[in-house]
Amino acid sequence: MSERNPAAPRKPTSRKPSPRPPPDPAVLSDQLTKTAANAELPARLRTLLRKAAAALAESGAKPAAAAERRHRAFLDAIPDPTLIISRTGVILDANAAALATYGRKRHELVGHPVRRLNPGLPDNFLDPVLEMIDRGETHITQTINVHSNGTRFPVEVHSARLTSADGPVILAIARDLSARTDAGTRYTSLADAIDRAITLHDRDGLVLYLNPAAARMYALDSHALGRPLRDSDDWTVVDPQGQVLAPAAYPLARALRDGKDVNATIGLYQHSSQRLTWLSVTIVLQYDPGSTRPDRALMLGSEITDLQRDKALFERVQELAQIGGWQWNRRSDALHLTSESMRILRQRRPPAAMEALLACLDAEDGKRLRKTLKAIRGDTGFDLELRGRTQRAAPFWIRMIGEPDPLDPGHNRFTGTLQDITESKRAEDALRAQAQTDALTGLLNRDAILESIRDGLDADDGPDLAVLYIDLDRFKIVNDALGHDAGDRLLVEVAQRLRKAVGKHGAIARFGGDEFLVTCRIADDPQRPERLARRIQTAFEPPFLLGKTEFSVSSSIGLSRAPTDGTTPERLIQSADFAMYVSKRSHHRGFQNFSPALEHAQQERLQIETRLRRALDNGEFHLAYQPQVDLHTGRILFAEALLRWNSPDLGTVAPERFIDLAENTGDVIRIGHWALLEACTRMRRWQEQSLPIQRVAVNVSYRQFVGEDLVASVRRMLKDTGIPGHALELEITERVLVEDTRDTALVFDGLRSLGVRLTIDDFGEGYSALNYLRRLPLHGLKLSQGFVHGIPDNRSDVAICQAVTGIARSLGLDIIAEGIETEAQRDFLLRLGVTVGQGYLFQPGLPPGELAKRLLAQTG
Repeated sequence: MSERNPAAPRKPTSRKPSPRPPPDPAVLSDQLTKTAANAELPARLRTLLRKAAAALAESGAKPAAAAERRHRAFLDAIPDPTLIISRTGVILDANAAALATYGRKRHELVGHPVRRLNPGLPDNFLDPVLEMIDRGETHITQTINVHSNGTRFPVEVHSARLTSADGPVILAIARDLSARTDAGTRYTSLADAIDRAITLHDRDGLVLYLNPAAARMYALDSHALGRPLRDSDDWTVVDPQGQVLAPAAYPLARALRDGKDVNATIGLYQHSSQRLTWLSVTIVLQYDPGSTRPDRALMLGSEITDLQRDKALFERVQELAQIGGWQWNRRSDALHLTSESMRILRQRRPPAAMEALLACLDAEDGKRLRKTLKAIRGDTGFDLELRGRTQRAAPFWIRMIGEPDPLDPGHNRFTGTLQDITESKRAEDALRAQAQTDALTGLLNRDAILESIRDGLDADDGPDLAVLYIDLDRFKIVNDALGHDAGDRLLVEVAQRLRKAVGKHGAIARFGGDEFLVTCRIADDPQRPERLARRIQTAFEPPFLLGKTEFSVSSSIGLSRAPTDGTTPERLIQSADFAMYVSKRSHHRGFQNFSPALEHAQQERLQIETRLRRALDNGEFHLAYQPQVDLHTGRILFAEALLRWNSPDLGTVAPERFIDLAENTGDVIRIGHWALLEACTRMRRWQEQSLPIQRVAVNVSYRQFVGEDLVASVRRMLKDTGIPGHALELEITERVLVEDTRDTALVFDGLRSLGVRLTIDDFGEGYSALNYLRRLPLHGLKLSQGFVHGIPDNRSDVAICQAVTGIARSLGLDIIAEGIETEAQRDFLLRLGVTVGQGYLFQPGLPPGELAKRLLAQTG
């Protein structure tokens, strides 16, 4: 490859040279003239140069003159005063219209500052003009010009950039506004007479005009022209809610910024006078021809201070009463709500139509209101309680009242009120929940579960319900050993375990004491009751921790189903209850369904219940008296009255078949009252016969403690029969202690004050708490025959009997043993220190006459 020769000629290109502009004749003529002045040149050459220069000068002057004529014709053709101004503000030229308008000659304008025509211009008046025209835009302003005779007239000046041979200059065209001002003067007179604030503002918000009403309302004077409407710290602008508005949020600023007319209510607070003026303002924008931005804004303001005060007072009353107003036009669907109504509906933006209001309500209540509105005819109104809803907040309640507007002949307009009733509804719900809730466990209470069962039995698609009756095993041991506080804690823990076991599959209630009910549906899952029973029993397997002590508490469960096992809540629960007792007696800690076999027993039970209610009135009860004897001698000391029932239909009914039933039905109150009076009467007769018997013992049910004034009844019986209080002994069932009503101690104190002897029956079965022996005014204990039956061979029964007698001895209480059937049992009890007892070893229950004979025999 050969090296490139730098000296080689370049290859010519095809680009043509740009044509050179022709020389300026004036410049060339000037150069020739200067050359002809050189004395060193020959005279003849100098003469030729002078002639050439003159010829060039003449040829160059003709186009310039023609251009000048064209320039002058162009300016003079403009009908408005037109000036050419330098960028420093000096007038370079003026057209004929300018000379005529200003009454001046050309030399009086050209070369002079433009201030000659407007002496009031500021020093930097050209800055905004030059800034705008240099961007290629036209600057438009209104100002005042001066005639040569000193008169002033308004003009609108349009300025644009013009490029000349000497550089950029300003082309300014002034439009005389005198004719427009004359017409405006007439409108100004009208505006001055109107008692509404009228102000005219430029696009920057500066005041161009204000009428007297505006000067008065805004506290302005003539110096306000050319300034913002509010440029003092003495003023604060607020919205209708009293919130301070930033200047950018003023209605005028919003209208000029957004290019939209504005209607608004504002408050002007003047700090110096502490005066608040309320105005309703309307801003109307004005545009110049071809302009896309508002050039001016006309603001109209009306003082509404009194109206706003009344409105504020009315709204305040609505807020205090929590009552809002509404108006709806059925034909146009236009809806108006007061601010309080919007607050009640939890809405920031007012619903504009009824459908929007319905959307604020619960779906079902919205349908109910829609149906009500459609059904309104004539002058009928409505009053509804409706549940509202929001996306995040909790549901609320409103009361909506409405009626046709009496001033509307078309009956299309409805007016009414909205009231927030959320708190009252919540209080009502809380009271309802409280009335249906067990205070200790938080579960449903007895009344609530009965209502729930009744609803399930009355379902539209037929009964769909199963009942689980749950009884805690060994609960009374915990309750008695550790006290009621521990028993209550145990019940609370039981309720929690039941909730976890049942979940959402059923309803749970505390039915009373340590008994619970669970109800569930069975139509969709027939095996649900058994499955829940197993889950409940599994939940009870872990021991309960009470303090530092663990207790194992199991459950016995009975199941019943509707409608086969009952068609009423009471019968369905009774069937489940009976099944539960069967389960408890079987000791297998399982659950038991109510079956046909059990149904027979239930029918027998119902038969007994039916006849039991009439037995007392029919005289079917009588008392037998079992002697209580001195175990050393067999001598009769006392007697226990035993209730017996001989039914014409059922024959002799054993006490264990009807006593519990009488307690459940409440009949035991009347029966127990009769038995107590009968025993007192019999004791009086024995005393009258001088028989050697010291007292008679009568069993008292817990129902008599809670169902009647036992102290008053006993006092009256003692008085009526004439026996002393110490001749009567009341054997109190363990349930009296378990129930432990608030007045139990008062009842015990009242009975003891009468001299009546008080004994706990069947002590030792694990139900009687030792703290009662210390707290209640008792006289003695009765050792249960269930433990006496096992002595002296059963080690557990021996231990219990030893413990009970030891407790009685340490507390200074007497003790009586019942159910003694053998000499071995008597001998063992004597060794324990028990000296009084009763049982078949001595005598069964005897008729009163037979007992009297035995007592007489003792005296012989």
